[in-house]
Amino acid sequence: MSSFTKLSYHIVFGTRYRKPVISESIQENLYEYIGGIVRSKQGALVEIGGVADHVHILARLSASVAVADVVRDLKAGSSKWVYDQQTQATWNGWQKGYGAFTVSYTQTKSVRKYIQNQAQHHRQISFQEEFVDFLKRHAIEYDPRYLFEDEHQG
Repeated sequence: MSSFTKLSYHIVFGTRYRKPVISESIQENLYEYIGGIVRSKQGALVEIGGVADHVHILARLSASVAVADVVRDLKAGSSKWVYDQQTQATWNGWQKGYGAFTVSYTQTKSVRKYIQNQAQHHRQISFQEEFVDFLKRHAIEYDPRYLFEDEHQG
């Protein structure tokens, strides 16, 4: 028998210290660049969006690659790309951690809509609140002291 998979992940990560440094002028090109990285890892970008301090990625990933490796390459490659595009020294990179949540095929449409509505969504809720909500909805235990990096903590 052959093997068949359709593994979709909702990946979320923020800028270092959650600083709002993803300008609208580079968002579209950044998202295209991230999509290229996903494709280079045998994946398919389904949806991408975000606001100035974080990004949401819905991607189908190959069963032959580890999610952690894909996220590492997404963050490293896109961080270098953003740094190379900046005309001022505002880019400090991405935060150390990330969230990756599995998405059932039947939920793909609603997750896509959620990602598409990020700007509107974040008029009412912060990235920190949103991320904690994801952790709770997926029953992921965490220690709030170590959830987010702060500039004074490193």
